[in-house]
Amino acid sequence: MEPGKASGPADGQPSGRIESQLLKGVLEYCVLALMREEAKYGVQLLRELEETGALATGQGTVYPLLARLRREELVVTTWRESTSGPPRRYYELSEAGHDALARFTAVWPGFRHAVDHLVMPGKGLGGQSEGHHLEDR
Repeated sequence: MEPGKASGPADGQPSGRIESQLLKGVLEYCVLALMREEAKYGVQLLRELEETGALATGQGTVYPLLARLRREELVVTTWRESTSGPPRRYYELSEAGHDALARFTAVWPGFRHAVDHLVMPGKGLGGQSEGHHLEDR
C-alpha cells in the first residue's frame, strides 16, 4: 500500500457506515408505516423490511425499537394465538403513532428533495436539471 493511500473506500469510511446512518434516521418511521393499515408481529415486520433490500435489519435492532415505540405509546400491543406455535405479540399504531407518522410523511418529501438537490449532480431546484426550465422542454 502506498503511503497516504487509504485501504478502504475513497472517503475512508467503513463501507456500511453510510447505510447504517441512513437506516438509523428512517427505520422508526418505516416500521410505523408498515403498521399503518394493520397490526403486525415482529417477524412479519422483519420480513417486510428485508423485502425492501435497503431496510433489511435484524432482530437485535427491530425488537428494541418496538419496545421503545411501545414505551413512547406510539404503538399498542395485543397477544394473539398462532396456528403455528406460541401466541404472538402484535404491534398496532396508536393515535400518537398515526400522528407521528403523518408528521414524518409531511416532512419527508421536502427533506428528500433538499438532499437530492445537494448530492445528485445536475439536480436543480424543483427537480429540474440546472439551466433548464419547464418552458425549455
